[in-house]
Amino acid sequence: MFREMRRKRQQLPKQECIRILEQETSGVLAVLGDEDYPYAVPLSYVYAENTLYFHCAKSGHKLDALKKHTKASFCVIAQDHIVPEEYTTYFKSVIAFGKARILTEAEEIQKAIELLSLKYHPSDSPENRQKTIERESAALCMIALEIESITGKEAIELVKNKERTLDS
Repeated sequence: MFREMRRKRQQLPKQECIRILEQETSGVLAVLGDEDYPYAVPLSYVYAENTLYFHCAKSGHKLDALKKHTKASFCVIAQDHIVPEEYTTYFKSVIAFGKARILTEAEEIQKAIELLSLKYHPSDSPENRQKTIERESAALCMIALEIESITGKEAIELVKNKERTLDS
């Protein structure tokens, strides 16, 4: 169903893909938009238990697209070091594919908002976090992207550097 990576030597192990999703703070959600044009939008997110969570407004292009077609992908770039003299970048990236759904159950919405809050403001007090969630949650829509496939890739130069280190 999902394509295998052509350049397998550059493929990141699944655990590294998950680590990248856990550590990074933004990515690009791609959906099938108006008149079947791709629509890609940068978003903050949180990863938990094979699911990506996003918050958004209660209306807009992204939600309209997801209501029509639940399949989506999400790309995170963990590294993009430009090496001008080599005309390349030393990159690491992850792409997750899955089906998105708009959360409707209060308990699931609360859990997703708490996960996002903890990721972006871990030092906040539980009381302030809950107060902020209560104040803001009425205006929020929460989306869950259940991951069906995940792949990561790194620049061949990074692979070669790892191989040289192992050979030393």
